[in-house]
Amino acid sequence: MLRKLYDRVIAYSAKPSAPWALALVSFAESSVFPIPPDVLQVPMTLAQPQKAWRYALIATIASVLGGVVGYAIGALLYDSVGKFLIDLYGYGQKVGAFQTAYDHYGHWVILLKGITPIPYKLVTITSGFAHYNIWWFLGLSLITRGARFFLLAGMLHYFGPMARDFIERRLGLMTFGLLGVVVLGFLAAIYLM
Repeated sequence: MLRKLYDRVIAYSAKPSAPWALALVSFAESSVFPIPPDVLQVPMTLAQPQKAWRYALIATIASVLGGVVGYAIGALLYDSVGKFLIDLYGYGQKVGAFQTAYDHYGHWVILLKGITPIPYKLVTITSGFAHYNIWWFLGLSLITRGARFFLLAGMLHYFGPMARDFIERRLGLMTFGLLGVVVLGFLAAIYLM
């Protein structure tokens, strides 16, 4: 089953709509969606390594734009949509601690959490809720999300053929590993914030 799904994503990478799908997932992940864009960026880059930097740029821009939506949810709709999303992902009791961290370390919170597997929507919604300076938020989001997606693109571009061979031979292990990273990100957000 994993092999068929992987093969479909690799085949889909050649379609003109693939960058749009990457943009949509990147946008949604920054505000409401739980799946990271890596699940598309990795196979798309492996299928077309010459487009690694383009895919990283698409993911970065879409993620930052989605972050603006997350920020707006936190700033304008926290009592309804924002609180619902935070509670949905199990972080309701952590918002106060997160806001306190913003008061002291706002820049570092955005920079560090934006590059980790901790769900970025927590950063965007809480940034809005904390009324963090929108211009700093945008600049720091561009830096941290760009670093994440361009670093991934660089590794895949450099190790492309070896990485593709490794992933294809160990697809189950790699899928389990990616799932583990997502789960660890959620757990870290719950217990380390």
